[in-house]
Amino acid sequence: MRNAWLGIRSALLWAVSMVHFILAVSLLILLSIFLDPRKLDPLVRIFCRNVLRLAGARFQVTRSPGFDPKKTSFFIANHVNLFDPFVLYNAIPQYIRGLELESHFKIPVYGILMRRYGNVPVPDVRRATDLKRMWRLTQEALEKGVSLVVFPEGKRTLDGRVGPFEDGGFRMAQQLGYPVVPVSITGSFEFNRKDRLWLHPSKIVVHIHDTIETAGMKKEDVPALRERVREIIAAPVDAYYAERERDSKSRG
Repeated sequence: MRNAWLGIRSALLWAVSMVHFILAVSLLILLSIFLDPRKLDPLVRIFCRNVLRLAGARFQVTRSPGFDPKKTSFFIANHVNLFDPFVLYNAIPQYIRGLELESHFKIPVYGILMRRYGNVPVPDVRRATDLKRMWRLTQEALEKGVSLVVFPEGKRTLDGRVGPFEDGGFRMAQQLGYPVVPVSITGSFEFNRKDRLWLHPSKIVVHIHDTIETAGMKKEDVPALRERVREIIAAPVDAYYAERERDSKSRG
């Protein structure tokens, strides 16, 4: 009975969310023809907030004292589900865009929005010319004061935990000389997961950690930076699941 109710509830939430998504994205695309996307940033934030609310998620953000919101940075986050971009847009107090797989730019409606609003395409096939284009677009965005979101796992988690990280985003941060900011997302896996369509009532908490400078780092320092950032991001996620396990045992 509970599964049937969750299925009906999820179907209704998806239906309402999709109607809102299509209408809001169409409006944002239309407005971007006439206005600079930076001027539309407050509307985009309202849109992202409403995506989460209509899907049934509650939301909270914590920021470490060492986080510098004035510095253009690479925001490095764990990848949980399709709602991550909306979660991070709500959480990060800067003008941000994402490095996103180029194939996503071909998705109807959504792809047009990503293209018009300046997300950086990451080539699905890593040819030298495509990688050079990605680096050029990344540098151009950063020089304009646009912070960039990177999901270094390269895929969504299947168990809620933080997986291994790839080097790409860290190499760019080191070579271009911009700081990185680790970001942990907890509670989102219980809200929605890759292998299920159900939407569960959940509280999503985003932890924005201290800004880490890359000035003076060498190429050889990238693996250590990658592992340091992964440990920082994984700590709140592991603590979240440890607390859930303790609660489960106490109830049992």
